[in-house]
Amino acid sequence: MSEEGSFGLKLAEKFFGFILLVIGALGLYYTVTSTTVLLSVTGLFVVLLIVLVMLGIFLLTAKTE
Repeated sequence: MSEEGSFGLKLAEKFFGFILLVIGALGLYYTVTSTTVLLSVTGLFVVLLIVLVMLGIFLLTAKTE
């Protein structure tokens, strides 16, 4: 792959990793602060949002070749 194409791929990967991290963190914050409203589905949302945060961290730290 050429250098010109890999720069855009690296940038897109880091951008989407950052977006996933922000969405996951905000969702996790609002889920934890709204446990009285969500009641029985709080655990499901927490697990799904932790997966989003971990995926965002992975995309930010992964090395694109």
